[in-house]
Amino acid sequence: MSSLAQVAAALQFVLTTVAEEAAREVGFVRRVRRWTGATFVQTLVLGWLGAPAASLGELTQVAAKLGVGVSAQGLAQRFGPEAAALLERVLAAAIGQVVAAEAVAVPLLRRFAAVVILDSSTVALPDGLAGVWHGCGGRVAQGTQAALKLTVRLDLCTGALAGPVVTAGRTQDRSSALQHAPLPPGALRLADLGFWSLEVFRRIAADGAFWLSRLNLQAAVFAADGARLELPAWLPRHGDRIDRPVVLGAAARLPARLLGARVPEAVAAERRRKVRAAAQREGQTPPAAKLALAGWTLLVTNVPADRLSVAEALVLARARWQIELLFKLWKTHGRIDESRSADPWRVLCEVYAKLTAMVVQHWVLLVGCWVFADRSLAEAAKTVRTEATCLVGAIRSAAGLAAALAAIRRCLAAGCRLDRRAAKPSTAHLLLHPSLGGLS
Repeated sequence: MSSLAQVAAALQFVLTTVAEEAAREVGFVRRVRRWTGATFVQTLVLGWLGAPAASLGELTQVAAKLGVGVSAQGLAQRFGPEAAALLERVLAAAIGQVVAAEAVAVPLLRRFAAVVILDSSTVALPDGLAGVWHGCGGRVAQGTQAALKLTVRLDLCTGALAGPVVTAGRTQDRSSALQHAPLPPGALRLADLGFWSLEVFRRIAADGAFWLSRLNLQAAVFAADGARLELPAWLPRHGDRIDRPVVLGAAARLPARLLGARVPEAVAAERRRKVRAAAQREGQTPPAAKLALAGWTLLVTNVPADRLSVAEALVLARARWQIELLFKLWKTHGRIDESRSADPWRVLCEVYAKLTAMVVQHWVLLVGCWVFADRSLAEAAKTVRTEATCLVGAIRSAAGLAAALAAIRRCLAAGCRLDRRAAKPSTAHLLLHPSLGGLS
């Protein structure tokens, strides 16, 4: 568990020590002046942490609090390749810090050494940056040539964050470094189908860890006796809940449990509508098997039945969406994919600085409210933005930073909780009471 003093030390190290060293190494600062690499980085990161839509004029006020006078035009002139290289190194240093909270008191999560969610999200960039970060391309020539892919691994128990690992937008999820990063023995990994790999699942199991995934409907599924299962016909003959030993993959032959639950007809109809719409956009015929299996939620895992029931697995699968909420927090509230400028280098600098701000925000949330299972990260992030000016004033003093963080923690502890919902229980409530429902 990280303390306030440790988070304060990490903040100072990243935003001061690393910023100063990197500024000299990349050529951002060539002579001694008041406007240093550290003040530039602190102005952008802490400024946009507090006000993600802040203009350059508003950022100059943050610089003034740091003791540096600069005009909006003067700040604009500093965005360029050297500034981007500086901010990229600062982001890498922030990602490298190990910050974790006390494990949240949820019995289902505490059955595992960690419950890590793996996912990615893409940030579009101006086409002028295609030589730096190549995009995926698309049906239109403009606006698709440059992009970043952000891959993140989040531990639901302690909140420990790995990433965001930044790669080119066209990078496949399965080739991400975090896809192959080891797990501690006894940990559980949740990931969407973009990370599906039977060989990765086999390696996780060999390391003494566990995996839980939606079933890839293109994967071959065999019964324990070796007979291939045609799921659209096989599932209806075995009730509304399924828990059977199977073997995955014609070549891989990976032992697993197949878990299934029939969903309400309204949910199945909506799934079929989406399948047909997606096929129509691509000019294809919707797959018959996918339409037939839309009435089921199907999971596969190597967690033993005496350690995880079907109902509990469904709730954990729903909890995977917590990382989608993290990306929403970064994009909708942190505005990492928005800029007031069309200048490519300024946009890239803004992405790096705002990503660093989101990592810093996550540290504050960990020491402030992660211990509460019913925390509202959106409300907590709003509090962090409101109090970010305290961090600006205290950045030069470790003791001052710890005191500012303590004040923010008191604010977070006083509120920032989810409302209790009887009709649609929150994921936090379902994790505490898995029998109430799971993934539709």
